[in-house]
Amino acid sequence: MNALPARPSQTRSFTTVFLIEMWERFGYYGMQALIIYYMVQRLGFSDHRANLTWSAAAALIYVAPAIGGWIGDKVLGTRRTMLLGAVILAIGYALMVVPTEDVTFLFFALGVIVVGNGLFKANAGNLVRKIYEGDDSRIDSAFTIYYMAVNLGSMISMLLTPWIKDYVNETYGNELGWHVAFAVCCVGLVLGLLNYFAMRHTMAHIGSEPDQRPLHLGNLGLVLLGSAATVVASAYVLNYETVARVFVYVAGIVVAGIFAWLIRSGARHERAGLVAALILTVQTMFFFIFYQQMSTSLNLFALRNVDWSFDVFGVHLWDWAPAQFQAFNPIWIFILSPILALIYTRAGKSGKDLSIAAKFALGFAAVALGFFIYAAAGHFTTLPGKTSSWIMVWGYGAAALGELLVSGLGLAMIARYVPARMGGFLMGAYFVASGISQYLGGIVANFASIPADMTDPVATLPVYTSLFFKLGVAGVICTLIALAVLPLMKRLSATHHAVVSEAATGVDTIHKEQ
Repeated sequence: MNALPARPSQTRSFTTVFLIEMWERFGYYGMQALIIYYMVQRLGFSDHRANLTWSAAAALIYVAPAIGGWIGDKVLGTRRTMLLGAVILAIGYALMVVPTEDVTFLFFALGVIVVGNGLFKANAGNLVRKIYEGDDSRIDSAFTIYYMAVNLGSMISMLLTPWIKDYVNETYGNELGWHVAFAVCCVGLVLGLLNYFAMRHTMAHIGSEPDQRPLHLGNLGLVLLGSAATVVASAYVLNYETVARVFVYVAGIVVAGIFAWLIRSGARHERAGLVAALILTVQTMFFFIFYQQMSTSLNLFALRNVDWSFDVFGVHLWDWAPAQFQAFNPIWIFILSPILALIYTRAGKSGKDLSIAAKFALGFAAVALGFFIYAAAGHFTTLPGKTSSWIMVWGYGAAALGELLVSGLGLAMIARYVPARMGGFLMGAYFVASGISQYLGGIVANFASIPADMTDPVATLPVYTSLFFKLGVAGVICTLIALAVLPLMKRLSATHHAVVSEAATGVDTIHKEQ
């Protein structure tokens, strides 16, 4: 009798998802590093229009996984949907390569990226959840390392694409550098797909129920037809600010309705976990308002009011392009992720791990510190109106710690508190909530929108630092709110864990304790 082939280890399966996620984020963040500058410097957008256009695109990019998660759970399968999303994303970045100043063409390219991200994002995270299902400490550790994959890809691309853009523009002119840089984003997706197919055997046993059945071509056709319609709808939303605002507000109502319906209609024993997930999702929404400043107000601040030279004790080390300053976010996360993952694992083994709710509170405190550092930029000028580049280093460091404690554990929160049968759907709802915040973050960034005729850095510096100080205060308020709900979160978490233990052991632990 032939023995069955050994099932790949969790680590090997996780590595497969880790790598395709790394390359996908390489493409996305390589594009994000340049997109605001592309709109302002190449297409002539005002700060106000660029901030809101990109924030609306980011909102759509994060909203789309709600549908993508459902398609993965119920229609095509989690693995297949993730791969289809990666292919469509590659097409979207390829469209960005076309050297045109047609704004409508840009909006259609962004629409393709919206669809690709929607099909990819929720399903990649859901596969990680399925690999480590039932092991809370390892889920936190796995999602922290998974988050490092996001930032490893983004770190490389955020350093690379601005340099490529500048080099090609200076060498060949004609503004071709922008489009060559976008081509690099496309190549990243292609490499990610090739790597996945080389390692696909490690994922054969992971996925949703449709993954175990032959591909239904009719379902695939319907998904592709819906994707094409979504591209057109996305381009329309991006072209009209009022439509974008209405869309985001409706999406907020829908997310609230989803949670209300699931809490009301779900089994009684599931409600504590769902309420806990709702509270943490709302907190995550506030975090993403802060996060969106990286690609909007902080990005334009680096362009206008940061000295791009890195010096220590008067010794010049190197210069960076302004778009490269965003890379400090993934650099810090890449440094901090394994440290936090080790802390989580050791604390879990000793029974001293902090709850996710407590980690969220610490995360908001770190975010507040980061914005207070940015707000102090006026006290560390190296030239009139130009602050030291090290302000960005330490500001991004504090913000990255906050991001790991909030956004980095957001997916782990869904994996921990949400029943498996709702995993993909609520993973998508989580991304919708994040998308709403991306747009709200663009609205906040416009409080530091600089008029085209204000070119003196001495005049623009206080506009930015005023916004950053207010965001620091807002971060403190979020910290206090997160601390205030800790007792409630402790009760909900205890109830949820009792239910999970009962299901795992068959013992009615809740009634035994009573």
